[in-house]
Amino acid sequence: MKTAIDRLARDYARIEEAIRFLEANFRRHPSLEEVAAHVQLSPWHFQRCFRRWAGVTPKQFLQYLTAGYAKELLRQSHSVLDTSLDCGLSGPGRLHDLFVTLDALTPGEYKAQGAGLAIHYGFHPTPFGTCLVAVTDRGICALRFVSDDGRKTALTELQQEWPRSEFREDRRETGEIVRRLFAAEPTLRDAPLAVLVKGTNFQIKVWEALLRIPAGKAASYGEIARQAGVPRASRAVGSAIGANPVAFLIPCHRVLRETGAIGGYRWGTARKRAILAWEAARLREAG
Repeated sequence: MKTAIDRLARDYARIEEAIRFLEANFRRHPSLEEVAAHVQLSPWHFQRCFRRWAGVTPKQFLQYLTAGYAKELLRQSHSVLDTSLDCGLSGPGRLHDLFVTLDALTPGEYKAQGAGLAIHYGFHPTPFGTCLVAVTDRGICALRFVSDDGRKTALTELQQEWPRSEFREDRRETGEIVRRLFAAEPTLRDAPLAVLVKGTNFQIKVWEALLRIPAGKAASYGEIARQAGVPRASRAVGSAIGANPVAFLIPCHRVLRETGAIGGYRWGTARKRAILAWEAARLREAG
């Protein structure tokens, strides 16, 4: 039996291809009919697919993909990190936001390379394609988007990052995490989600700063660098953001360049645009 997330995941492949087409042809402002034809759908079916996935029409959705919107988002979000919760983590009162607790391996545990940890993992559909989720009894240690033919490689890379941990597939446990992450109803998202990360002190400071960015907001690389205590190290901050081990939940997709340019993304710029626009559309529909 197909779930709502299964259907959204199926739709996403079309949406991502449409976004790629728009990225390559934005100067021409292609029509709805042209974009629909590119993804091999009729305009009616394309519009229906979009509504099911984003909750808004393609025309409404496209406004969130423009450079002008990105610049305005940065302007509206100026100093958002300074005004977020003192604890530095997402608050449970924010609509469509997650309450996250972050734990990090100690230097000794880091050196031990995950010895003694049991890691349960699973591959699951999401509104942004297939993801690999991995969890320990201390929290989620990985969430990464993968292509369907890249599952073996993604799992191998994860095992190499935690070489002395014991891995076991458990789609029931990891599936519950995916349902909470992408739940339509906020009541399913109220309880805290724990995250366990393995990184340097600098990387952890950057990831904590990312957790201060609410849904529907954005921060620049420079602002993240300032929050991490290294205002002149935007390049190093970019590397730390790229090493974020927990996609979507630690929201590295909410970081943009000062100019409003989308910037890089470990899992592809089309997916980054899709996530930002999807969040904006959901917040808009919520009023």
